[in-house]
Amino acid sequence: MFVYNVKLNSRKLFKVIFILMIIFAIVFCGFAIYRVIFKGNGTSPTNNDIYQINSGNYTNILKAVHDDMNTYIGQKISFSGYVYRVYDLQDDEFVLARDMVVSTNFQTVVVGFLCSHDNAKNFKDGTWVNISGTIEKGYYHGDMPIIKIDNIEETAKPKDAQVYPPDDYYIPTSSLIVKR
Repeated sequence: MFVYNVKLNSRKLFKVIFILMIIFAIVFCGFAIYRVIFKGNGTSPTNNDIYQINSGNYTNILKAVHDDMNTYIGQKISFSGYVYRVYDLQDDEFVLARDMVVSTNFQTVVVGFLCSHDNAKNFKDGTWVNISGTIEKGYYHGDMPIIKIDNIEETAKPKDAQVYPPDDYYIPTSSLIVKR
């Protein structure tokens, strides 16, 4: 029978662990620097890309844009919803809306982005449209983001028309916008 006796030198063990931690930190920092320099970190939207908003990220993006409007000014986005108007909107304005489920028995409230387009009055309330446009700073009972529509076309109501409240753990950065 062979018994192997291992004697640990605490000083050498500490040095090995310390060196491994330094190597890990260098690799981690190198990876982070690489992402920032070569791939972007996702927190600064580029104004040349058009981002698609869908039912899954709709309310997170809506909340993020309203919470930090200045970060998103100039950002181009594309999404669908239905035309919704309230009495005090201008003729060239409407809300591109979705119904957000707020309870377990599927009660909903209307949420959406205020949009502006020269031909907005040509689209009746409740008409489903797909738009692409640019986020601008506007005013409606206070400063708020307004989508200046570049392209608008009628579309069919999607199967996933309803949206759900923003995630409790959402991070309000432009990384929420998913590149098309």
